[in-house]
Amino acid sequence: MGGCVSSPKKKTSKGSMGGQGKQVQADCNKQEDELSSTKTKTNKTTKVIHMDIDGWVQELKQPTQAKAITSQNPNCFLCSSESLSIGTCAPHVPDDEDLQPGHIYFLMPLSRAHQPLSLPDLCTFAIKASSALRANGVDL
Repeated sequence: MGGCVSSPKKKTSKGSMGGQGKQVQADCNKQEDELSSTKTKTNKTTKVIHMDIDGWVQELKQPTQAKAITSQNPNCFLCSSESLSIGTCAPHVPDDEDLQPGHIYFLMPLSRAHQPLSLPDLCTFAIKASSALRANGVDL
């Protein structure tokens, strides 16, 4: 699991970002902690964060298969926040898989399907999810 989105472990950034990288990591770790605590507070519903400009939350209260979401969004794929990691492409949730209550999923454009994720990508996801959940009335 990568840092920022769902992993409870703190990972450090190694690269050419210098001091800025440490601040990005600190901000990312804060967002990660907030999302982890949200999971225990909101475990009765499944959350799908639409990664468009608005980053809105679709809250599912009934058992739902991934294809129910992807069939309404044919140019997108679902990935679980639990499966994202730095340096890998976001794994698609299979269409016949049941979405798990209490989990957060991202609905992402297919154009992102074959792009390895970076630390800034994961931080952006965490920030967008945190903002969307707050706007949806979930207190972090």
